[in-house]
Parts: sequence; structure tokens; C-alpha cells
Amino acid sequence: MKMKRFTFFILMLAATVHTVFGQREAKAQAILDKTAAAYQKAGGIAITFGGTQQGTLLLKESCFYLDCAGIKSWFDGKTQWSYAQQNDEVTLSTPSPEEIQSVNPYALITSYKTKFNYRYIGSKNRNGKQGQEVLLTPRQTGDIKSITLTVSAAYEPLYIGISLSNGETQEFNITSYQTNRNLSISDFRFDKKKYPNAEVIDLR
Repeated sequence: MKMKRFTFFILMLAATVHTVFGQREAKAQAILDKTAAAYQKAGGIAITFGGTQQGTLLLKESCFYLDCAGIKSWFDGKTQWSYAQQNDEVTLSTPSPEEIQSVNPYALITSYKTKFNYRYIGSKNRNGKQGQEVLLTPRQTGDIKSITLTVSAAYEPLYIGISLSNGETQEFNITSYQTNRNLSISDFRFDKKKYPNAEVIDLR
């Protein structure tokens, strides 16, 4: 009789845990879906961030411009230009989705459904604002171990933390998030006229 009770208890516990994780996954997906929808409606976005590094980020659809730690990167949806101020050289490449993910953390907003598992963590205060936090883990092993995303009540990112497989963590605290910015495709392409002496290295 004791064995039957113990077995019943284990089965009930397993069912409860499964239900809780299912609820957390469903809530995480709802948050991510609303965040993705808000991102799509935002038009051009200008972001200022701090954390492990400080910088600025411009976003529109699949394009981005990132200025961080002495490196400027432009991506127009196909070609990426990376300019190193210290060496005065720009590298051209056609990056993979994984490479884009490592440079532009906002790429997860459009790839979470196919490339990540996710679950709801709970409420979290970031930069003096209350938000909802979701943990994402890649479905395939790679450089990224996990991603922590905190979004505001308006479903705008407040914090992105990227834990790498080598033990390092990259943190992005969003200090400014401006939507409906008038951005054109030229904002996401390297302008040779502004860097006339830069050495061009084409890896395409």
C-alpha cells in the first residue's frame, strides 16, 4: 500500500511539474509574441544601452547599425560592414543568421519560435522599471548558452543578457528606446565618403 501511495505521489508530482512548466512556456510565448508584434509596429528604432558595454543601436526590420566598443557595424539585410576605428579598416561579409545573432541581440525577437526553447521566469525590476522576464535556450548547441530577456509593460526590451558557452556574459541595459524614427536604407550601409582612408577587406 505504501508503495502504491508513493508511486501515486510521484505521478502527481510529475504531472504538476509538467503543468507548471507548460504554463510558464505558454506565458513566455505570449510575452515574446507581443514583443515581436510591438517591434514590427515600431518602425525605425533608436536604442542607447549600457551594461558590460555601452553603445547605440539603430533597427528597422532586418537591418541594423551598431556602434559599440570602437566597432561600427552596418547590416542592410544582406551585407555587413564592420569598421574598426583603431585600425581604420572596414570588413565586408555576408553573415550567417548565427553570426547576426551574436552581433545584434535583437535578432532573437524574430527567431525565437524556430531556434529557441523558452520559459517565463517572473517579474523583474530593471533600471527602475518593472518588467516580465523570459529565459531562452538555443535548441542547437553553439556559442550562446542562454538569453535572458526582460520587457516592459509596453513590451519594449529593458534588458538582454547573453550567456556564452565560454562562461562569459554580455549584458545590455536599455537606457533609451525611441520608436517611429525616420530611417532609410543608407543608415544601414557603410558610407565610404565618411571614411575615405579606410582599408576595405572584402570577405564575401
